[in-house]
Amino acid sequence: MKAHTADEFQHFMSQLLETNANLGFYTDFQKCHENVKKIAMKLHALNYLVGKEDMEEAIHDLWLENPSAFSVLDILIAVRTKDRKIAFNRADEPQLIENFFQSEQGVQEYIKDTGLSTVLSNKHITNLVDYVFGVEVGLDTNARKNRSGHIMEGMVANILAKAGIAFEQEVYSWEFPAVYEALGVDSKRFDFVIKTPTKTYLMEVNFYSGGGSKLNEVARAYTELAPKVNACQGYEFVWVTDGIGWQSAKGKLEEAFYTIPSIYNLTTFKEFVESLHAEQSL
Repeated sequence: MKAHTADEFQHFMSQLLETNANLGFYTDFQKCHENVKKIAMKLHALNYLVGKEDMEEAIHDLWLENPSAFSVLDILIAVRTKDRKIAFNRADEPQLIENFFQSEQGVQEYIKDTGLSTVLSNKHITNLVDYVFGVEVGLDTNARKNRSGHIMEGMVANILAKAGIAFEQEVYSWEFPAVYEALGVDSKRFDFVIKTPTKTYLMEVNFYSGGGSKLNEVARAYTELAPKVNACQGYEFVWVTDGIGWQSAKGKLEEAFYTIPSIYNLTTFKEFVESLHAEQSL
């Protein structure tokens, strides 16, 4: 027997939100500041190049004085060393961008061929510390999809707290021996745990404003996880998910919807909270 009907699934899909973003979603300025702070001294050293008409000579002088300053040149073109980006050098040989910074010749080539030479000479950039802060703000947009999930967790926590429902966050399955044994190699960390006099609810929370293969993987994983948890006496798996990204993975979500009895979006989550109140009053 299916946990829900086809009509209930269609209604669930119609309630999905386009976004859960608040104003703090768009940029993590504190993280940007911390990233700049780590390399600020080297950026100050590179400021020596700003406004120099003879850029080759200026690079030569700075290389003799402080060659390590050039190790942060990657961020000036919005690249991070950890990303392991590759570019062809003048000899038509592919190499890691960071390898350009190992010699003065490499630095000269990098600054000239990226266009930084002209930008620095013409003072299009006047302070590299301020400039890199702007670069970090731009790169931070890549983290938004992860922030959406954190915001969703915050929203759920806020709803529970306002309703007076006690909960724990980020709890590992090994704290519940029966569940841990049932999951075996699938043991995991649950986003929320709620305990009532009659049952312990193990909850996963996420939000997807965009599509991707990950959504299919998540739906498949929870479709397999829920029956294992629910088979343990006194435990129930709860999945709270939302976002129009599910339109791209509708098929897998529908399979999960028919398998998982306790699946909610932000609109229907209040029904679950009301049921918790009823249980706690027993």
